[in-house]
Amino acid sequence: MLSKDLFVHHVYFWLENPESVADRDALLEGLKNILSTVPTIQQFHIGVPAATNRDVIDRSYGCSWLALFADAEDQASYQTDPIHLHFIDTCKHLWKEVVVYDSIEA
Repeated sequence: MLSKDLFVHHVYFWLENPESVADRDALLEGLKNILSTVPTIQQFHIGVPAATNRDVIDRSYGCSWLALFADAEDQASYQTDPIHLHFIDTCKHLWKEVVVYDSIEA
């Protein structure tokens, strides 16, 4: 069973150059090799749009980042962690839009 304090942080990235495989791969590499090393992250998932196709599915994003934190305090720490800030500085030129969905236990 998951902790009732679990904090889910899901980020969707729209690429500045969506047709560029190299840019997408660079962002995926930054997520995997930089951002995933933030110590407060319990688990993470890096994704690209699945080949599903229904009216309710938005496949317009380039990639996604899902991070699970023990609680809201760990997620707040992540926001100012030097590794997170380094990831932003290193990769922000690759995206034109970011949308974040944070959730906690209902």
